Amino acid sequence: MAATGDAEETQLQEMEEEAGMENEMDSDEEEGLGIENSDDEIDDSSEDEKETEAEIQRLEEQLSINAFDYNCHVDLIKLLRQEGELPRLRKARQKMSELFPLTEEIWLDWLKDEIHLTEEEPNREKVYELFETAVKDYICPEIWLEYAQYSIGGMGLPGGMEKVRSIFERALTAVGLHMTKGATVWEAYREFENAILATVQPPPGSVPTCEQQELLNTQLERIHTLFRRQLSIPLMDMDGTYAEYEEWSDQGVSDTVSQKYKRALKQMEKSKPYEETLMIAEPPKLAEYQTYIDYEQKEGDPARIQIIFERALSENCLVPDMWAKYTKYLDRQLKIKDLVLSSHDRAVRNCSWTMGLWKNYLLALERHGADHHTISDVFEKALNAGFIQATDYVNIWEVYLDYLRRRVDFSKESSRELEELRAAFTRSLDYMKQDVEERFSESGDPSCTIMQVWAKIEALHCKNMQKARELWDSIMTKGNAKFANMWLEYYNLERSYGDALHCRKALHRAVQCTSDYPEHVCEVLLTFERVEGSLEDWDAAVQKTETRLNRVNEQRSKVTEKEAHVARQEEEKTEQRRRAKADKKNQKKGQKGSRPGDKRKAEDKNYEDEWGEESEQPPKRHRGESDQGFRGGGGGAGLIGTESGLFGRRAPPGRRQEPPGAKRGQQVAPATVWKTQEDDPELRKDDCSVFISNLAFTMDDPEKRLKKLFEPCGPVQSVRPVYAAKGFRGYCYVQFEGKASVLEALKMDRQEVEGRPMFVSPCVDKNKNPDFKVFKYNTNLEKHKIFISGLPFSCTKEQLEELCKDHGTIKDIRLVTNRSGKPKGLAYVEFGDEAQASQAVLKLDGTVLQEHTLSVAISNPPRRNTADKPGFSRPVGAMMPRSMVYGSRGKGRTQLSLLPRSLNRQTGSESKAENGTAPKPTGGASGDAGIEAQAKPLSNSDFAKMLFKK
Repeated sequence: MAATGDAEETQLQEMEEEAGMENEMDSDEEEGLGIENSDDEIDDSSEDEKETEAEIQRLEEQLSINAFDYNCHVDLIKLLRQEGELPRLRKARQKMSELFPLTEEIWLDWLKDEIHLTEEEPNREKVYELFETAVKDYICPEIWLEYAQYSIGGMGLPGGMEKVRSIFERALTAVGLHMTKGATVWEAYREFENAILATVQPPPGSVPTCEQQELLNTQLERIHTLFRRQLSIPLMDMDGTYAEYEEWSDQGVSDTVSQKYKRALKQMEKSKPYEETLMIAEPPKLAEYQTYIDYEQKEGDPARIQIIFERALSENCLVPDMWAKYTKYLDRQLKIKDLVLSSHDRAVRNCSWTMGLWKNYLLALERHGADHHTISDVFEKALNAGFIQATDYVNIWEVYLDYLRRRVDFSKESSRELEELRAAFTRSLDYMKQDVEERFSESGDPSCTIMQVWAKIEALHCKNMQKARELWDSIMTKGNAKFANMWLEYYNLERSYGDALHCRKALHRAVQCTSDYPEHVCEVLLTFERVEGSLEDWDAAVQKTETRLNRVNEQRSKVTEKEAHVARQEEEKTEQRRRAKADKKNQKKGQKGSRPGDKRKAEDKNYEDEWGEESEQPPKRHRGESDQGFRGGGGGAGLIGTESGLFGRRAPPGRRQEPPGAKRGQQVAPATVWKTQEDDPELRKDDCSVFISNLAFTMDDPEKRLKKLFEPCGPVQSVRPVYAAKGFRGYCYVQFEGKASVLEALKMDRQEVEGRPMFVSPCVDKNKNPDFKVFKYNTNLEKHKIFISGLPFSCTKEQLEELCKDHGTIKDIRLVTNRSGKPKGLAYVEFGDEAQASQAVLKLDGTVLQEHTLSVAISNPPRRNTADKPGFSRPVGAMMPRSMVYGSRGKGRTQLSLLPRSLNRQTGSESKAENGTAPKPTGGASGDAGIEAQAKPLSNSDFAKMLFKK
């Protein structure tokens, strides 16, 4: 028996030496610290060493300013490892590990470096501690395998064999269910036990003793058990394991094992499509993992749900939503303290900027009975996490204050917990005022919810109404006195815990101060006096409410009059511009002929002859007015233009516009001309059409060009370009045979056509849908998107992608251009998540690109306050194309009037009304007639009479 023990010990020592040699060979093969072969890694020049050292110092300085710069940590560790700076490298890794969970690659490099440096036995415990830290960050089969392999090297020590088996068992619990990588851990465990089996087998031909036979049977049973356990778990390529077991076992495979294997194989076949989808998917695979998680949650196996969550998080560790779903599942389903709290800790270390994860962490700590010191430490870390919104700090303070309130025993008049709660409330208000307002220029708590809760606690639990009233006075002085709901909250507090005197005082102050809903607080005051007050109180309330409501009605009337006056001024300005434009056109036409009146008559005659006797003459329109009844284009096109219908300006009498492709001088029948320009309205289908704008005016044959351009979207029924007297106007309608083609056509929006971005939008009748808008932009904070300004105009998407790709996954890049397609030096870059966008801002802000200094910030588009005001109405001029308001060339530099004095006299009163007070009409019928005559628009004949009168 002694001889057998010696033989086993000898075999164990040989296995230990082999494992040590393997570790040493692996360490030599790694590109590591280079302690013994430093001669091969010496830089060719001292200048490179100085540059590297300067870069290291720069990274260390940056981390001293912002310790949460993840990429900076990674770059520093990489440089220190290349230079062999052992103390600084170890310190850098420890600092990063304290702030962030490390990735599998970083941990494996660190572990192999430490294994190489600590070859002596007394230092093995330090490596074990490092392994224990590593396996807590992520579920990583490779790290567990490295851990088990390293432990094999120390199995000759006292308790070494049990330690190796313990590590293997923990590895199976952690990653044994990993469908693609779990089998490697099982196989490594079996190989270890097979190696032990070889040491206890007697030499060939010898008869084993009873003790040897018992030891042999025990070891064989261990290996049998490992095979049975593995075959009962669904793993990829498990049929190979089954065949190996059949070959290894002398007794064959039992029916029980076969049945468990078949069930596991069936389960594996169900999960195999999800695994294959993950294999071929591109990172980050969020959608694929979410589908897999949903499937496992339907199956209901907690262990499998946990492992798929862990696998998803190992590849998407910076996705807050995934951490939130995982921790929520653990909180509600598993409820295992160590697992729940460790997962919450990893979540906030990965996504420290997400307030919701910190909030759930604090609640989980309280739920599982963590001590007060631990919860307070976590809360202090949350305050230093760097949230990106002021409201996040309000929410985290509310969670902590709720926790402190639940600790207080209010049956005692005074206690240490109560004093701590009051101190925390005071500190929270100071924190909001000093830290949050300085950083965000807002408190994040405009309604003073923290102070309201404090006041309710003082009134309800502490019976201290004096303190509650002081708090409400402070709330009202912070700009809340004008809101009725705030006064009613105060009134309800006094109603519940105060007295009638203070209720009456609160309501009287509310009536005096409220500006949003004064009628409501007046009604509450009168109701209160009906129930509580005397006749004198009722009379005082009635007098106060009537006085207040009369003053409010007067103020509202003044505001209404002011808005109406502004609207009238805008209408008068628009009418003046329209008349000025019409007069200018008449004057130009009058200068073309020596006898304009005869020419006009001739034109009118030709115009009537052209329509013929059987045709219905179109209705007359005032010069400068647009046609009615035609559809307005989408995309903010508004009205089509002056004197233009769906297909352009109607040719004036005697000067018909020729259709596209017609040769000059070619005779075309009048009916043919009008039919070409305006199709039958009954054949038009808005739901099958799109509106195209911002096209080049010089485009040759737009109908043919656009039909060819949009044919890939579906069969094109018609293309209707819009023409003016001078040619193509740059927009048209494309009608398809089916509605499905419209969706495909809209995808071509902003596609470049002849050097200009083409705008594609739905075809909507603006007369029926005046509020329809296509081009809207987000006015909310876009945390995953950054806004870059100061770009050189020559910057391309490829250059911008090259600049930003090192800071995260880029989903989209949009360079801002004007209508002609020329760049404006602005761009939006959308990243995969909020963390990447935040890192990009820190890295790129102030960067110099082609001698241009870039400004980078989180995308937060400004709001359009003017359009959001109640009662706002756009002036008529704003709804018209520029050509209708200012003429075809826009507003001229000079404002010289070329109108006759007689015409100026007609519009003189309006110009005075524009800049000053409009003259009041005289009373009587004549005054009304004057206003009516002034408001009535002038026709073409009226203008001709004024222009040509002698």
